[in-house]
Amino acid sequence: MKLGVNVDHVATLRQARLINEPDPVTAALIAEQAGADSIIMHLREDRRHIQDRDLELAKQLIKTKLNLEMAATQEMVRIALDVRPDTATLVPERREELTTEGGLDVVSQVDHLRKAVKLLQDAGIRVSLFIDPDPDQIKAAHRLGADAVEIHTGRYAEARDEAERLKRLDEIVEAAKFASRLKFFVAAGHGLNYVNVSDVARIQEIEELNIGHSIIGRAVFVGIERAVREMKQIIITSRYVASL
Repeated sequence: MKLGVNVDHVATLRQARLINEPDPVTAALIAEQAGADSIIMHLREDRRHIQDRDLELAKQLIKTKLNLEMAATQEMVRIALDVRPDTATLVPERREELTTEGGLDVVSQVDHLRKAVKLLQDAGIRVSLFIDPDPDQIKAAHRLGADAVEIHTGRYAEARDEAERLKRLDEIVEAAKFASRLKFFVAAGHGLNYVNVSDVARIQEIEELNIGHSIIGRAVFVGIERAVREMKQIIITSRYVASL
């Protein structure tokens, strides 16, 4: 199983003072050395954390893969076509939200999304859609011809009791199986941390976990290299146990 590390929150800390440190690109390079399989940056329309220059430098310097999270707007598609990330993950975006609050509603936006997906794919960029664990959303993603889906794990991560947690986990399991049958590359992410990641890592159909906040939060205490290595080890161990 692959691990994508989101470095947005390094940029959040930098932008709190509007200076040039800490540098999210440096964080990305350290994360790579520690075992990250890809680096994720979300270039928001309001530029609240990642800046255009971060994205450009990351594309030049990282050795693994760059996953650009983006809204399906004309501006962001233009930037993606210029930078050429390995993957463009289309996500919903509201300026007033603190973080992405749910999956992209592909069902209601098929016509709007179709042009963006085609432009990106024609440029050789793999397109992933960040969606809730909902069969209808997976079917809509399939109709669009997306290459991958990333299953939103936020409701699982935020479950208030064990019964709800198991219910949300089962939704993720079923969504991953369905998406895999449709030949999608299946990723998952949002709200995953060092405690709750294990059960999701055991889902065989999920090929990649994308994690940011908990890794960067852990890195405040132990450094980015150790934080990434610890997360990677939990994922590897959980996957191995599930295969026995």
